[in-house]
Amino acid sequence: MNKILEVFFIFLKLGCTSFGGPIAHLGYFQEEFVNRRKWLDQKKYADIVSLCQFLPGPASSQVGMAIGQLQAGFFGAVFAWLGFTMPSAILMILFAIGATNFPEYLNEGILHGFKIAAVAVVTQALWQMGIKLCPDKERMSIVIGSAIFVIFFPIALVQILVILMGGICR
Repeated sequence: MNKILEVFFIFLKLGCTSFGGPIAHLGYFQEEFVNRRKWLDQKKYADIVSLCQFLPGPASSQVGMAIGQLQAGFFGAVFAWLGFTMPSAILMILFAIGATNFPEYLNEGILHGFKIAAVAVVTQALWQMGIKLCPDKERMSIVIGSAIFVIFFPIALVQILVILMGGICR
């Protein structure tokens, strides 16, 4: 039970302080569980992230549940999800109530500020993950080539082909 509560409170802290989308969350998880707590090594974390990218839904929730499960079993996964997801769900509900009941306080400047902050957080997370997962020119060129290809051909089949080609190149 102590391990489950430890998982819950660590994820609750992250859920209350981690802003940005799933990519940003993955950066926070990497910092907390790979670099700081050493619950996982970089390869295990990368494997979990890779697997969760194939599953439907937000990868960060699935990665969080996987880490919780590895630390404290089934209930570790449940409490990791609750701890990480509950704060943002409550904030989103409160924001929606506030935006509906007090629209005069919500202007374009505030929304633009949120967008800028989110871009900064996601960019930092991508940079940190990129440095760890693409430490050499070979892997960096595979990533850049894949990104360019997916941007110019934005269909699902191309994404699958890019993943296959990346595996073959490596």
